[in-house]
Amino acid sequence: MKHPIRIFSLLTLLSVLLAACAPAATPTPEAPAATEAPAATEAPAATEAPAMPASNLPAEITLGAVHDLSGATALYGTSIQKGIDLAVKQMNEQKFFGDATTVKVLYEDAAGDPKQAIAAFEKLIANPDVTLILGPTLSSEAKSADPVAQEAKMPIIASSNTAGGITTIGDYIFRTSLPESAVIPNTIKVTKQALSLTKVAVMYGNDDAFTQSGFDVFKAALQAEGVEILTEETFAKGDTDFSAQLTKIQSLAPDAIVISALAEEAANIMLQARTLGITVPFIGGNGFNSPKLAEIAGPAAEGAISGAAWNIASTYPASADFVAAFNTEYGGNPDQFAAQAYTAAWVAAYAIKSADSVDHAAVRDALAQTTGVESPLGFFAFDANRDPVHEPVVLMVKDGKFTVYQP
Repeated sequence: MKHPIRIFSLLTLLSVLLAACAPAATPTPEAPAATEAPAATEAPAATEAPAMPASNLPAEITLGAVHDLSGATALYGTSIQKGIDLAVKQMNEQKFFGDATTVKVLYEDAAGDPKQAIAAFEKLIANPDVTLILGPTLSSEAKSADPVAQEAKMPIIASSNTAGGITTIGDYIFRTSLPESAVIPNTIKVTKQALSLTKVAVMYGNDDAFTQSGFDVFKAALQAEGVEILTEETFAKGDTDFSAQLTKIQSLAPDAIVISALAEEAANIMLQARTLGITVPFIGGNGFNSPKLAEIAGPAAEGAISGAAWNIASTYPASADFVAAFNTEYGGNPDQFAAQAYTAAWVAAYAIKSADSVDHAAVRDALAQTTGVESPLGFFAFDANRDPVHEPVVLMVKDGKFTVYQP
């Protein structure tokens, strides 16, 4: 049978064989009440996992998740939650850990606030049943909260943190999201050639770790490709009036506008630019990659180009299986954030099964050995710095949807 994520490492195979010969575990009590992933229903086709049990695991494995489930960045967090919940539902339906063990998720809402993310991490770390934490949503939250997890030696798998310096916080920090440093240079190289770029204007949010990091990478990539930066214009998260920056940009006549922003600000920039009569292309990074961009900007988003880690048109079998399962479960297509979160949850599951333990250090060590993964993101592994290894893509908004960019 096909499986949503296949790991072929010797470590995983050896752990499963050992698990089959070991004595059964004594179930542990259920964790304190909190928001949980939905109860399992019928599994999508072609996603059955082997029922070979792991022997030293509790009756219930508890994963923590800290994501933005309210506020302006909930458009990312709610998509991530769907990806996690789908993966956990499949694990339980397929009896991935055997007949005696199920998985649940305890969610905490960071709401886009680094201080709230710290409090959420502290709450989950204090819960002895939590094996690892998935999240947080924003890089700015991660830079504040991840040091808390590192000090407590709690494994973290982020699925949407792309700023530089995230995994250097410590050896318990992993991510399934390609950093901007792996995505943006490819995007600039492709667009320079396709659009004959010689000069651009750059806009970026200067109060957020993700948008600031994206700007730094864009600037370096543009300079490396010999593209002139006419002006660097800044804004803050939550700003709604970009007329001053755009009027200045219009007077400079750039070949394109490069934007490092989250989807809401990016969409409003596009709307106002088109209203002013600016017609040049927009180029962005991972912040663009939400369906909300086109929903908010409408026709103003047409032709917008972005670098990404995944696209629904991917021909990988595991990606097609994931898209079909997501559609069955939610009645709509997933975005990149759902795909990366789904991958993160399954990578966590395989690490726990490989370790045959919910001990934090054992799970961390198993995560570090993860390699040879076929996932919705493509061929996936963690490198020595605990960053993901797979190829980026370049996308364009066409008819309100992201498609693979074909110059």
